[in-house]
Amino acid sequence: MARIRVGVVRGGIGSEYEVSLKSGASVLKNLDQDKYETRDILISRDGTWSADGMPYTPERLRGHIDVVFNALHGEYGEDGSIQRVFDSVMVPYTGSTSFPSALGMNKVLSKATFKQLGLKVPFGETYSSVHGTPEEIARMAWNRVPCPWVVKPANLGSSVGVSIAKSLAELVNAVQTALDLSKTIIVEEFIKGREATAGVVDGLRGHTHYALPAVQIIKPDSKEFFDYEAKYTGITQEICPGHFTEDEHAVLRDAAVKVHAGLGLRHYSRTDFIVSPRGIYVLEVNTLPGLTSESLLPKSLDAVGVPYSQFLDHILTLALRR
Repeated sequence: MARIRVGVVRGGIGSEYEVSLKSGASVLKNLDQDKYETRDILISRDGTWSADGMPYTPERLRGHIDVVFNALHGEYGEDGSIQRVFDSVMVPYTGSTSFPSALGMNKVLSKATFKQLGLKVPFGETYSSVHGTPEEIARMAWNRVPCPWVVKPANLGSSVGVSIAKSLAELVNAVQTALDLSKTIIVEEFIKGREATAGVVDGLRGHTHYALPAVQIIKPDSKEFFDYEAKYTGITQEICPGHFTEDEHAVLRDAAVKVHAGLGLRHYSRTDFIVSPRGIYVLEVNTLPGLTSESLLPKSLDAVGVPYSQFLDHILTLALRR
């Protein structure tokens, strides 16, 4: 029987290039070589495509690849852009389709959707350069949003460009940092509590949307929040299942499924939360969560006895059924 031809697309033109390389390498390493014939498809930082080290174009996917495993992250990978490319050449691919991907990546629109779903979200305001200079925006936020503040770009992942500010001077700097990376930014209240994340996998163990156990994220004392370095350098303690009450675990699982289904996501996702004395708040959703050795979704899968290679096979099977 002929093996299924899988193109693992990794790299990309976004800010999460390095993480995507690692996710893709992990997928390539763990796919069943008896069942799958793999192609390592790299998109360089300048947008140049290659396959197994040779020049390549998206058009060659049709007829040469049976299915794409999308291992991109962030801009271009999770914002609907690469999905439109795959759709244009009519090749099936893993992960959400274009519009839900764009919705999930846009923190302003996704936050509004979370509220419509009845979920708690931090109070905040959205700003852009039309509101004035960073100093003017910081003063507006100072008057409207409780201190301390979380400032973040509206369309980046992996905590890229995110800052916590506790004074007006810090707020000005945080606004400038975020505006340097995105036309639209969010300034919202900092919710003090325990950090958690919960994954969802479609069609697993007979469930339409199978909720994985929540991971508790315990950052080192040197970090104010779960930033890019804390996520990818192994300095953070990650406990799965997390030390939450049964009720908290139930709320986290239910909210992760609500987000996944409410945004129209498919195959798999991971949603980030803060568990605070005021309740459980949704922070954001990851429509293509990391699949590196340090990533949270593989840890959740391991906790419920799902081997990583089995998960990859399951996701590719879903993609081929489109």
